[in-house]
Amino acid sequence: MVLHYASGIADAHVGLPVRDAVVAVPPYFGQAERRALTQAAQLAGFNVLALVNEHAGAALQYGIDKDFSNESRHVIFYDMGSGSTYAALVYYSSYSAKEFGKTVSVNQFQVKDVRWNSKLGGLEMEMRLVNYFADQFNKQLGNGDDIRQSPKAMAKLKKQVKRTKEILSANTAAPISVESLYNDIDFRSTITREKFEELCADLWEQALTPIKDVLTHSGMKIGDIYAVELIGGATRVPKLQSKLQEFLGRSELDKHLDADEAIVLGASLHAANLSDGIKLNRKLGMIDGSTYGFVFEIDGPDYVKDESTDQVLVPRMKKMPIKLFRSIRHTKDFDVSLSYDKASELPPGVSSHKFAEYAISGLTETSEKYGSRNLSAPIKANLHFSLSRSGIISLDRAEAVIEITEWVEVPKKNVTLETNTTDETLSAESGTTDSKENSSSGSDADNSSTTNDESNVQDTITEKVLKKRTFRVPLKVTEKTAGPASTLSKELYSEAKSRLDVLNKKDAERRRTAELKNNLESYIYSMKEKLEESTDMLAVSTEQERESFTAKLSEVQDWLYMDGEEAQANEFQERLDQLKAMGDPILFRMSELKARPAACGSARLYLTELQKIVKNWDTSKPWLPKKRVDEVVSEADKLKTWLEEKEALQKSTPVHSSPAFTSEEVYQKVLALQNKVSSVNRIPKPKPKVEKKPAKEEANKEKTDSSESASSESESTEKPSESDAPEKNNDSEPESHDEL
Repeated sequence: MVLHYASGIADAHVGLPVRDAVVAVPPYFGQAERRALTQAAQLAGFNVLALVNEHAGAALQYGIDKDFSNESRHVIFYDMGSGSTYAALVYYSSYSAKEFGKTVSVNQFQVKDVRWNSKLGGLEMEMRLVNYFADQFNKQLGNGDDIRQSPKAMAKLKKQVKRTKEILSANTAAPISVESLYNDIDFRSTITREKFEELCADLWEQALTPIKDVLTHSGMKIGDIYAVELIGGATRVPKLQSKLQEFLGRSELDKHLDADEAIVLGASLHAANLSDGIKLNRKLGMIDGSTYGFVFEIDGPDYVKDESTDQVLVPRMKKMPIKLFRSIRHTKDFDVSLSYDKASELPPGVSSHKFAEYAISGLTETSEKYGSRNLSAPIKANLHFSLSRSGIISLDRAEAVIEITEWVEVPKKNVTLETNTTDETLSAESGTTDSKENSSSGSDADNSSTTNDESNVQDTITEKVLKKRTFRVPLKVTEKTAGPASTLSKELYSEAKSRLDVLNKKDAERRRTAELKNNLESYIYSMKEKLEESTDMLAVSTEQERESFTAKLSEVQDWLYMDGEEAQANEFQERLDQLKAMGDPILFRMSELKARPAACGSARLYLTELQKIVKNWDTSKPWLPKKRVDEVVSEADKLKTWLEEKEALQKSTPVHSSPAFTSEEVYQKVLALQNKVSSVNRIPKPKPKVEKKPAKEEANKEKTDSSESASSESESTEKPSESDAPEKNNDSEPESHDEL
C-alpha cells in the first residue's frame, strides 16, 4: 500500500501514469526484502527497472557534475538516517572510449566497500529523550502509573520529542510542551544540548564503527580519503559532526549533497540511464557490488559431499550484474540451495543462512537414456546463475552435458582406386540410307560414351574413426523456496492483488470520509463565525433564518462530536448538503450585495466606451454596413433600458429576499453585446472595383499602336547606325603600326 500511495503521488505530480521506477534500498537489505519489494511493486501497478543501493544513488548524484579525468579520488559517504547508519567507500576515476570516431574521457565510480549498523539512527536518539521525559512525567504523576503503558500518550510524547531534538540541533536548549498528555494532565519541561549528549554518550562511539570498518577492510588510511560526504537527517546533530571531525582530523566536513534528497536524485539519474526514452548529456559509469557473499550447496541421493558441495558462488562486493555457472558430476536428480556466506553477517532479522532452494529433475532419466552408450566423460550438470543489478541472485536454468565417443565412417584421405576400362566403339554401315538404322546407330554411340564416363569415376575408400559428440539436455528447475524469500505463485499473486484492491478501496474511502468530515467541520465553524461577526450576513437574512440556521449548525456539530466519530462518508455528505441548503442562499445574497453593483458599474462603463467606438466607426471604418451598426446601437439601448429597469426593481426588493437580478446575468448580457461589436468590427474593407474600357476604344488603340510601331521601324532602316560608320572608315584606311 505504501508503494501504491507513492505511485499515486508520482502520477499526480507528472500528470501521467508512471509505469517504471527505480527504488532505492538500504545496503543491508537481504534477498527476502529485495524479492518482496519487487513483487510489491508489481502489485502496486508499476515495474521496477532496478533496485539501487542508497550509497550508489548518493555516489551517482555526487559525481554526475564532476570531472575525474585528471585525478581519481576515494570518497566515503556517511549516512545516518532514522533507523540505520552506514559508510560506503567509493572510488572515482575515468577511462577512454571511442565515441563518433573520437576518443573521449568517461567518468565512472566503483563501490569498494560498505559497512553498516542497522539499528543505530536518529530514532535511537529520540528514544533516549522519550524515556528521559517519560521518567519526568511519571515523577510528576506521583501515583505509580507509568506513561509507557499508554500507547496514545507515548505517541503524543514521541511526536513532540522529535521536534525538540530538531530544535537542539540549532540551539543549546529546547522546551517541550504536551497538552493533556495523560489523564488530562499537561506536561512541560526543558532540556539542554549538554544533557542530550550525555543521554546518548554510548551512541557517539557506535556511530564511528562503520567508517572504521570500511577503512580496516579496504586497507586504506584516513589520509587517502579525498572527502567524507554526509547524508541523512541525523547527521545534522552537532555532537555527531564533532565526533566525526575529531576522528577524521578535519576541521570541516563535506556537505555538498542535499542530506534528504541526494539518494532520490541519484536514483532518478539511474532510472534515466536505464530508460530508452531519456538521454543524459553527461555520462557516469556505475559499478556497484553485492553487499553479501553467496554460496551454493548440492544435496541428493548418492551424492558424495566434498569441498565442492558448499562453495562460494559470489564473493562479497562482486560487481553487478553478472552471470555465472557451476558444473557438478552426478547422474541422479538433486537439490540446490543458496545461502549467505557464513563469513559475513546475516541481514537484520534473518536467523538462517539458507534463503533459496531448487529441485533439479530430469537428470536421472537422461543418465539412463545415455548411460549405455560409450561415454567419453562422466555425465555432468551445468547450473546457470545470475546476479541482477538489483542484487537478487537466482538459479535460472540447468542442463545435462553428455559426451559420447562413437565409431564413424569418414573418407580416407589421399587414397583412391582408379578403374581401367576398354572403350567400345560402335559403327554403322556406311552408305545405309535407312533412317531407322541411322537412329539405332546414333543411340548405340551415346550409350558407349556414357559407359566410358562412368568407368572413369574414381571410387573413394572410407575408414572408421572415433569421434566425440556432446549432447546438452535441458533439466527442469523447480523452486522450493518457502518463507519470505519465496516467489508468489499465480494463485497467491491473484489473491494478494485482490486483497490489495480491497485495502486500496478502503483506504480511499477512509480518505474521502476524513475529507468530508473536515469539510463539514470547517463549514460549521465558518458559518457560525459569519453569523456572529458579519454585518452583511445580518443585512441579507432575517432573524428567523438566522435562528433556524444556527440551531441546525449546533445540531450537526453535536452529532459530529458524538455519533459522528464512526459515521461513514455518505452521512457526512448528507448533513453537509442539509446545511448548505440553508446557508448557501444567505451566502449568495451576501456575495451579490457587492458583486451586483460592481457588475452594473462595469456594464455602464462599457456602454460609455461603446458610444465612442460607434462614433469612431463613421470616420475610421465608413464601409461598415449601416444596418449592422444600427443593430449594435439598438442592443446597447436595450441593455441600458434593462439595466435601469432591474436596478429600479432591486431597490424595491428587500435585501433578505431573492435578488431581482444577479451579477452573472449582467455579465452575460455585456458579453453578448461585446461579441456582436467584435463581429461588426472585424468586417474587412472592400477592395476597389476596376472599370473595363469599351471594346471599340480598345480596337482603335491597338490600330494606333501598330501604325506607330511600323513608322518607327522604317525610320530605323533608312538611317545608318552609329556603329556602322566607324566600320567603313576602318575598311578604307590601312591599319597603322609603330615602327621599331
